[in-house]
Amino acid sequence: MTHASYPALRMRRARATAWSRAMVAESRLHPSDLIWPLFVCEGDEAQPIATMPGVSRWPVERIAERAVEARDAGIPCVGLFPNTPPDLRCDRGEEALNPDNLICRAIGAIKDALGDEIGILTDVALDPYTSHGQDGLLDADGTVRNDDTVSMLAEQALNQAAAGADIIAPSDMMDGRVGAIRHALEDDGYSNVQIMAYAAKYASAFYGPFRDAIGSRGLLKGDKRGYQMDPANAEEALREVALDLAEGADSVMVKPGLAYLDVVAKVKARFEVPVFAYQVSGEYAMIEAAAAAGAGDRDALILETLLAFKRAGASGVLTYHALDAARLIGS
Repeated sequence: MTHASYPALRMRRARATAWSRAMVAESRLHPSDLIWPLFVCEGDEAQPIATMPGVSRWPVERIAERAVEARDAGIPCVGLFPNTPPDLRCDRGEEALNPDNLICRAIGAIKDALGDEIGILTDVALDPYTSHGQDGLLDADGTVRNDDTVSMLAEQALNQAAAGADIIAPSDMMDGRVGAIRHALEDDGYSNVQIMAYAAKYASAFYGPFRDAIGSRGLLKGDKRGYQMDPANAEEALREVALDLAEGADSVMVKPGLAYLDVVAKVKARFEVPVFAYQVSGEYAMIEAAAAAGAGDRDALILETLLAFKRAGASGVLTYHALDAARLIGS
């Protein structure tokens, strides 16, 4: 195909006015593209997280208020993550199976307030519940036992589904866990509960503030490179996604976000399924630090980074900036 050249073609023409830029925009950001992760804690008061300025853990009694804010801003779904008290953590993470744990109570509070007006996504992994901070059950040498862990994860997923979770999101990166969870949900009558698989979750340096938020940073023994993905690998991510889809995932996730936009684009191009990205705690903290230092306009940084996910092909983004972004988009 031949194209006109300058001066017959002036690329700046379409950029000259706001209305024209809007008319030819290739990617758009909408509040419905966002999922808002929320942290849940015991007690009566919100607990600010020092490494995530502007983010707090919320007691169960106040979590529904945050969900109402999300609903009113046009955000379709919230994600829930617990800060389990130390005395309820153990080597096996059995609090994950407690029908009265933080997550189950938070699900109930939101459903009581909003019913099906907003979706609830819940994290399936054992690290918020184990005393060693790993995502699964350990051998004596500290190796995570894949198959025993998968059995626990399936039980955890059923516990959350029974409480009213709409989307089960396994983040543990154990082999075979999506299939086990899907079979368990089908067998127990939860066939309409979705699975959003953390299909390509990397062993990243960007997770530190999240581990502060759920209280696992000081507990973690060793690292997670034996099950989370090597940041050097992109083709491996495609194999992981293919396996999770074959096992029954309804959608897949790439985590972290900005440093892995190439993976988001590869997954979308290869599979043409709903692909989500997680703008993780370290990315959030960097934007906040840059804005606080005067290195950039906070609102512009938030919207530009989120738009990058959409441009790469993401169907949606889990982001701690979700409420701010939705309000900026609507203003």
